[in-house]
Amino acid sequence: MELPKKTPVRSYKTEFKKNETPISEGGLWLNGRKDGIDWCDVLVKDGVAFGEVSRNQVAERRAEQATLGAGAATGAAVGDYDDPTAVLTGQWGPNQYGKVKVFSRNQTDKYFQEVQIRLRHNMKPKFCNGYEVFFRVLDSDAGYAEIVRWNGPVGGWTSLKKLIGKKFGVKDGDIIEASIVGNVITGYLNGAEMISVVDDNIKSGAPGIGFNFGVGTTNADHGVRTFEVHTYD
Repeated sequence: MELPKKTPVRSYKTEFKKNETPISEGGLWLNGRKDGIDWCDVLVKDGVAFGEVSRNQVAERRAEQATLGAGAATGAAVGDYDDPTAVLTGQWGPNQYGKVKVFSRNQTDKYFQEVQIRLRHNMKPKFCNGYEVFFRVLDSDAGYAEIVRWNGPVGGWTSLKKLIGKKFGVKDGDIIEASIVGNVITGYLNGAEMISVVDDNIKSGAPGIGFNFGVGTTNADHGVRTFEVHTYD
């Protein structure tokens, strides 16, 4: 993905060098439990940012995942959807470009492990809206890419587009990128565009990172090693 040939309004890069519970980096991050209340925090240990153990005690089940193997079921979505979430503080330009390097070990199809880049997120107690672009951390035919809009309350989200297949699954060392330019949201994997959708609902907010809820004690088996973001007017 090539960045625009103009000066960004604001940029940030980190390699998560300091262990923190939750991530702060000098007060630069808001967290899902600490600040949003209803979600979970993002932790940092040994150079990796990852989600804390979810409060949800039931593995995720979604009707559209019924073909994806373990944990799938028919019927309505089940779960708290208290995804571990960390969003940068301050004002950011509306056009946003995020990039992470994936950490993964002990991959399993028993849970829906995901690495998520957040775009235009707005977090306050009991409220978080914005867009997320994410890929399943599973290098198999059960991989997927998805773009979701968070609408505010916990569990209040809308799937905008989802693609399933091995080429959408990620492994250790892969590079995930995401952008929102105007109303076009796009996800990239290792430099190739993989998924894109148009949505006009959320005009501004901050970038960040996140992970899926309900992955049991495998939460520390997947995360991100680096994060960088550039935003533009």
